[in-house]
Amino acid sequence: MQLSAAPYEERLTAPRSWWLISFLVGVSFALILLPFGTLPLLGGLVGGTAAAAVVTSAYGSPRIRVVGDSLVAGDAKIPVSALGAAEVLDGEEARAWRTYKADTRAFLLLRAYIPTALRVEVTDPQDPTPYLYLSTREPEKLAAAIEAARAAHL
Repeated sequence: MQLSAAPYEERLTAPRSWWLISFLVGVSFALILLPFGTLPLLGGLVGGTAAAAVVTSAYGSPRIRVVGDSLVAGDAKIPVSALGAAEVLDGEEARAWRTYKADTRAFLLLRAYIPTALRVEVTDPQDPTPYLYLSTREPEKLAAAIEAARAAHL
């Protein structure tokens, strides 16, 4: 597989506060098991924290990559030749595109804890998806990587 001219990779990790919440879930499990003794208390703390951490990690695991001539966003893999213009969305515009401006046919890789996004038109006539909405912390870099990959594979 050939690398693109401007490779890009980003993991949409959960914010640090969510990891603190995972620990607090473990504390709540420990408090529930407190009447049963010390060993169940410790088991509740470890088990509850581990379960919440697994959920947090899974939710924050999607990656956005530009690899070769493809954009890989979560489970979707789209050739850059099927993509049109990319629009960088600031916080307010991103909120609008995930609420009242949203199209139900669009592909959304949405993480509410990331305020900025990139909206990329899909130009493939065989694809019913009108655009991709990708939550990203660096929308300018992602747009530049998509454009560089498209230019490299024309």
